[in-house]
Amino acid sequence: MLYYDDQNQLNVEHISLILGKTYLICLQEYDGDVFDGVRERIRHAKGRVRSNGADYLTYAIMDAVIDHYFIIIEQLSNKIEELEDKIYTDTSKNYSQEIQSLKKEVIQVRRSIFPLREVVNKLEKVDNHLILKKTQIFVRDLYDHTIQVIETVEVYRDTITGLMDMNSTNIANRMNEVMKVLTIIATIFIPMTFLAGIYGMNFEHIPELAIKGGYYYFWAAMIVIFVASLIYFKRKKWL
Repeated sequence: MLYYDDQNQLNVEHISLILGKTYLICLQEYDGDVFDGVRERIRHAKGRVRSNGADYLTYAIMDAVIDHYFIIIEQLSNKIEELEDKIYTDTSKNYSQEIQSLKKEVIQVRRSIFPLREVVNKLEKVDNHLILKKTQIFVRDLYDHTIQVIETVEVYRDTITGLMDMNSTNIANRMNEVMKVLTIIATIFIPMTFLAGIYGMNFEHIPELAIKGGYYYFWAAMIVIFVASLIYFKRKKWL
């Protein structure tokens, strides 16, 4: 049995059903469950639950558990859509932790529903004097619901894998942008560093040192190189 608590954490609880010809014993691990609808039908004699035997009550309890899986996967769907919108609209953040948390929830649902499918399948396939033929029809419907949940969960697993790939792509793109900026900066300063290196050498006779105003010419050359590099990169659409 799966359900979200007040902190929006996915809780997993093991339910044991002991079925006899005229009785059903239900064992739970914790307080709280998903059987309010069944209790309501029993109290107010709604549906078939009071007119049928213990086998139908067993079906009703299992049906309540499996129906709640649809509520769980609906909430998972909302979480996936919300996270997907974040990843596509805000590419500047890393959502790895949120993706991993969501992936764990999907895996937990998958681990829970697969054994449940086998239990329902046995109830449907194996002849048992405790389960009447008229109840077998409902058990078959229960099995179809478990298959539907499994197929939905598998789709969610693939979707989360796609979100992980998209998040990794965003991280790589941000890193490429950073490397692009650093490369442009380095490229601009390479010729300027070259000039500074030449005129910073400790030689007594460098022709340009004797030019009057050579210091200002040197700065002018630096500025021209800087501006020309920016214009070139802009035309190449590298900026």
